[in-house]
Amino acid sequence: MLSLLLRVVLNAVALWVAGWLLPGLTVSAPTGSLSGDPAVDRALAYLFVGLIFGAVNALVRPIAQGLTLPLAILTLGLFRVVVNAAMLELTAWLSSYTPIRFEVDSFFWTAILGAIVISLVSLVLDMVTGSRRRSRSRSRN
Repeated sequence: MLSLLLRVVLNAVALWVAGWLLPGLTVSAPTGSLSGDPAVDRALAYLFVGLIFGAVNALVRPIAQGLTLPLAILTLGLFRVVVNAAMLELTAWLSSYTPIRFEVDSFFWTAILGAIVISLVSLVLDMVTGSRRRSRSRSRN
């Protein structure tokens, strides 16, 4: 349970960094409706979108990567970035049905660059926290 919570927080931080670097990635929540404090509302909105993004990555991404394996082999793995960008778009679409919105303004530049930024930030955060190592060592036992 703790690793799931850590994963959601790491996703939220990665999404926040990508939104900070790329103006086309935005997370918006109804003002004052969650806690009354705008900073807390924004943090909760990122955590919620991080939860959606984590669910999409856990459920849909393995299927998409399996289906696009020939393209990934052909492009020496570069097509994985397109799959990750599609997961961002899917997260944005799913969040459109909630009060908290995650929006990606264009697929080609914003989603592709966002996927790269999120992958790099997640890689660094995983190395710092060791969250991937812990989950792998638990699965071996």
